[in-house]
Amino acid sequence: MQVLTRTEPYDAVIVGSGATGGWVAKQLTEAGWNVAVLEAGSNVDPSQYSEHVQAYQTKYHFLDKSWMRNRPMQRLNYACEETNFKWYANDVENPYTYEDGKEFRWIRVRALGGRSLAWGRGSFRHSDLDFKAASRDGHGIDWPISYAEMKPHYETVERFIGVSGTAENLPQIPDSIFQPPLPMYCGERRLKEAVWKKFRRVITDGRSAVLTKPLNGRAACHHCGPCHRGCITESYFSSPTTTLRAAEATGKVTIQTDAMVSHVTVDPKTGRATGVAWYERFTREPRETRAKVVVLAGSTLESTRLLLNSAPGGLANSSGVLGHYLMDHLMGGVGGTIPMEKNEPRWAGPPQSPNHIMVPRFRNVDRVETNGFIRGYHINGACRPTFNMSAPGFGADYKRRVRDDAHWSMRLGAFIEQLPQYENRVEINKTQVDAWGIPTLHVHCAWGENELKMWEDSQTQIEEMLASAGVKNIQRGGRDHSAPGFAIHEVGTARMGADPKTSVLDKHCRAWDVRNLFVADGASWPTVACQNPTLTMMANAVRISAYMTEAAKKGEI
Repeated sequence: MQVLTRTEPYDAVIVGSGATGGWVAKQLTEAGWNVAVLEAGSNVDPSQYSEHVQAYQTKYHFLDKSWMRNRPMQRLNYACEETNFKWYANDVENPYTYEDGKEFRWIRVRALGGRSLAWGRGSFRHSDLDFKAASRDGHGIDWPISYAEMKPHYETVERFIGVSGTAENLPQIPDSIFQPPLPMYCGERRLKEAVWKKFRRVITDGRSAVLTKPLNGRAACHHCGPCHRGCITESYFSSPTTTLRAAEATGKVTIQTDAMVSHVTVDPKTGRATGVAWYERFTREPRETRAKVVVLAGSTLESTRLLLNSAPGGLANSSGVLGHYLMDHLMGGVGGTIPMEKNEPRWAGPPQSPNHIMVPRFRNVDRVETNGFIRGYHINGACRPTFNMSAPGFGADYKRRVRDDAHWSMRLGAFIEQLPQYENRVEINKTQVDAWGIPTLHVHCAWGENELKMWEDSQTQIEEMLASAGVKNIQRGGRDHSAPGFAIHEVGTARMGADPKTSVLDKHCRAWDVRNLFVADGASWPTVACQNPTLTMMANAVRISAYMTEAAKKGEI
């Protein structure tokens, strides 16, 4: 890491070092730009990774999170654990609020690499079923780009980061450039066969940004399991070990950690962005970084928070839609057990794939509406061997009972698309600031009728699919469905579009009102689709970067 000492403006300043910020940094520096990257968190040294730490080596054995008192929201996430919790935002220092009775779970990582350090690694392309959904069903607006425009940028990302998976030739979920897939467990293969036989629905392996072959000096996955604690072999994608490293190799990037950005600075005479203002995280010293181009990539809500804090009524908000159309994925699952066959191994080892299996969207692919709802959902899940270690007996008798009682525990859950609604929004909280005096967000977000109809349909379909494979003790989850935000797939609030009256950004994710200001993360999305969003976020960041480079050559920025 370097310290920002440059007196002349950078060619670009990028706020955020995660999946999208890393890609913009790589693409621009390789094109010859001098770039500054600002990250609110600290650097994470590989010595801090804990994927090989065993429960007995920790104080709380990964069982108790109640002691994380200053992270009451972050600790609700499965990936926030005893050995990595310091990566996550301190909720006391970084507060936010939400509407009474409408909880919004905002999971944030404060470390170099952002949420790419601990993400689920699901990597799925979108199709024109997603990009042009509004033209199909009349709700919301289309993306101002098509799958054909995005395809080469998907390929750029996939060749560099590595995505394992199986080609299925399904129009609703286009195939990627794949490394060999990670294997399924026996129980998953039984489910795959049964569901195809009865429903003619494909179950495929979860497409994942985890290497099965070495790539660019990174080793193949060795199946140790808890990827969200870091990866010393660099087998999964995170920006510090891939895109940021590539940017650093050019000698044209300066990375500043512990930089709490407060707002975009603007020349009042020209209306152009001049850089960003920020506070040093620990000393709270105010600073400013100047640049010819400003790129926001700090995650959906943080980027929108910066825009809302940068001018009265929000910077680049002549349309009045800044902060609106917040979306996430509604999640809900069903589980059960499958008896093991005599010839199946009783111990399957560590998780074979971090994403295990998925059922691609099958609702409203060939039609517009099913059971009173539009759009769709996909289903993912996994099975694990489960043993009754409390079985009676001793010695050989005990071992036999444990073996005979073994079964597969199976659970499938839906990722349900949330429709863009104007009333789902964020705004500046006028009475609350964070530890650096920066105004915080107040969130208004709730599931609508369409999402709840899809949720009910998905639960019924999952139950039927599980039953087809002989799954027993089928039960829905203890909580009916997730709260908004908890999928950690939030998008929207500064959407791109073809009309400056109804969008914040143009098709290149450049602000209509501030022509040297770009938003490279999920804030720019007009719809959320039902796939995990990160691969499309990265491909879009590559697309934006290519445009910026060409526009700069033409003097259009």
